[in-house]
Formats: sequence, C-alpha cells, structure tokens
Amino acid sequence: MTTGSVEFNLAGRMGRFGRGTRLVLRAGVAAVGVLALGACGHIHNPIHIKHHRVRPGRMSLPPTNVTTIGVNSFLWRASLDVLSFMPLVQTDSNGGVIVTDWYVNPSSPNERMKITVTILDKDLRSDALRVAASRQVNQGGAWVDAPVKAATVQQLEDVILTKARDLRRGTIQQ
Repeated sequence: MTTGSVEFNLAGRMGRFGRGTRLVLRAGVAAVGVLALGACGHIHNPIHIKHHRVRPGRMSLPPTNVTTIGVNSFLWRASLDVLSFMPLVQTDSNGGVIVTDWYVNPSSPNERMKITVTILDKDLRSDALRVAASRQVNQGGAWVDAPVKAATVQQLEDVILTKARDLRRGTIQQ
C-alpha cells in the first residue's frame, strides 16, 4: 500500500477529528513515507571495480565488473546505441537482454530483420556478447523466414564491441 493510499484512507476516516489532528496525522504519514524512501539509500557504491591499479599520472580501469547494472555497462550502452534505429520490444539490464521488433529498411521494403542481443558477463570481452538475428522476406504479401548471413551477425557483434571499447576509452581519458 503506497503512502498516498494510506493518506487517502486515513482522510476518509478522520471526519470526527479536528483540522489540527488531521494535519498531524498527514504529516506523520508523510514522514513515514520519507523514512521508507530514505531506507532505499542504504545501497553502497554500485560501481564495482576489481583489480584496480593506479599508475603514475594516469588511472586505469580494467574491463571487469565496471557496472551499475547486472551486466557490463559499456556493452549495454553500446548495444543500445547500435540498435537505436530499431524499435525495442524488450530491454532487461539485469539479465542483459535486448530484443528488437521487426525492422523494415526503407531501401529494401521486402525484407525485415529482428535482432536479439544477450550480454552474458560483467566483463568487457568478445565472448560476453551474443547476437542473434532473424530475417524475413515478403513473398506474395506474406512474410517468410529467410536465412541470415553469418557475416551480418559477426559484423553487428564487431560494431557493438568496438563501440563498447570506445566508450571505455572515453571513461579512462576523463
């Protein structure tokens, strides 16, 4: 039950109380809500960095566990950036899954693609990323499954990994 609904229920039952009592009760309900929200602040620094080393004149962040979500944040952001032109059906940052809806390229309206990106680890590594693609072609007004070139999936993985590495480099240089 949320604070607002508690306040509403109390207000409905407070007909016999005076205005001052109602204000005190409302203030109490608001204080409980503030305390409940304040309890959420017990989370310590959500960024976990393992094997942190500082070299003279420069800071180095390793690719392990640099995350505020359930998966590597650089791979997550890069995947979202690369797939930003496609409509998204599902995004789960804790599970590391991004699923797009069917996308029809305006230059080839008889073909559509659907992409699923899965981030498997908190480390920024090439084997921490899996891309799956589905392709359909329009034949006589019906969409029919068609094979996807393996090079297409590999190129998409390479673009995401390159973007993730660029984002990581940008973080180190700041």
